[in-house]
Amino acid sequence: MMFELDVVNLSTKDRSSGALWFSEVIATIGLVLIIFCIVRSGRASAVPYAVGVWIGGAYWFTSSTSFANPAVDFARSLSDSFAGIKPSSIPGFLIAQIIGGLLAYVLVKVLYPVARDEEAK
Repeated sequence: MMFELDVVNLSTKDRSSGALWFSEVIATIGLVLIIFCIVRSGRASAVPYAVGVWIGGAYWFTSSTSFANPAVDFARSLSDSFAGIKPSSIPGFLIAQIIGGLLAYVLVKVLYPVARDEEAK
C-alpha cells in the first residue's frame, strides 16, 4: 500500500498515561459540547464542519492527538503507525471518553437548561 504497510496490523504504540487520558477527557468534552451546543442553537447543518475543525485542531493541542471516539480507538488499533494505539491501551481511552461524555452532558445541562422544543411550549 501507500506506506508499504499491511492493510491491517495491530499497533504496538503504547498510549497508557494519565496525561493522554486527561487529554482524551478534554477532547471528548469539546467534541460533545460542540455537537450539542450547535444543535441546540438551531444550526445543526453546521455540525459536520464544526466537528471537522474541532478534531483537526484537537489533533494538535491534545497530547493524545484527539481520538475522542471509541470507534476511532478500535480503528487506530489496526494500524501500526505513528497514529496507532496498542489494543491494551484502549480501555484507558474508553474510560476517559466516557468521563468526558458525562462531563459534557452536565455542561450541556448547565449551559442549556431547557431544550429548544420545550421553550416553544
